[in-house]
Amino acid sequence: MRIISVNLNGIRSAANKGFFDWLPTLGADVVCVQELKAQAADLKPEFIQCDGLTGAFHYAEKKGYSGVGVYTRQAPQQIIEGLGVPEFDAEGRYIEADYGQLAVISLYQPSGSSSEDRQQAKYRFLDAFFPRLEALIKSGREIVICGDWNIAHKEADLKNWKSNQKNSGFLPEERAWMTRLFDELGWVDVYRSLYPEHTGEAYTWWSNRGQAYAKNVGWRIDYQIATPGIAAKATSASVYKDQRFSDHAPLIVDYDYTP
Repeated sequence: MRIISVNLNGIRSAANKGFFDWLPTLGADVVCVQELKAQAADLKPEFIQCDGLTGAFHYAEKKGYSGVGVYTRQAPQQIIEGLGVPEFDAEGRYIEADYGQLAVISLYQPSGSSSEDRQQAKYRFLDAFFPRLEALIKSGREIVICGDWNIAHKEADLKNWKSNQKNSGFLPEERAWMTRLFDELGWVDVYRSLYPEHTGEAYTWWSNRGQAYAKNVGWRIDYQIATPGIAAKATSASVYKDQRFSDHAPLIVDYDYTP
């Protein structure tokens, strides 16, 4: 089973850069996308059906903002939109494809980089999401949560970690929250479990400032975080950089698993 996660930074923009021409070459079973920046009326038919994949979406109420989607080759038993937290469900940050014993979730955690108000909103999201993460891992199902978590967990997960210790995305409180997911709840960072020593090749996001992409001054903030059972069945993972569809790169993981 191949699962892909990518923040599109606008589904229409990514389409113009060839995303939907590239997708059929991958043979993916599930594709999780974030930051649609679109509403239902903005989606062309090829944005909804592509190469046997069918998309389901959780849109933000605000036009041109946030939003997540999940494309599935095999129809799930149900699609679950939102966390049941009105503040964040209005921003379109969570959608779950439920296959019974397997669930794949597309997640877009808030960024706090634009203002202190947004950083406080990010902390509220983390507080609200943690109990859901605990309930999910205790459900007995195999679960993969794909998305832009907007946190670089360890020093190896960004180029300039020393100068970013007081910046959103690498704050001690955010990193400690990630550590709790792994150490307290038992979730697994799939890429890192496969490649514990990878640094620069693991980055998934680059600032548009300066020559960050050309110099590979990146951050690893896009993850597939999974329950231990299916995480142990991951056979390979890679970050696709041959084409650029947004300021993020797709994260591709193959699992020796059949839902």
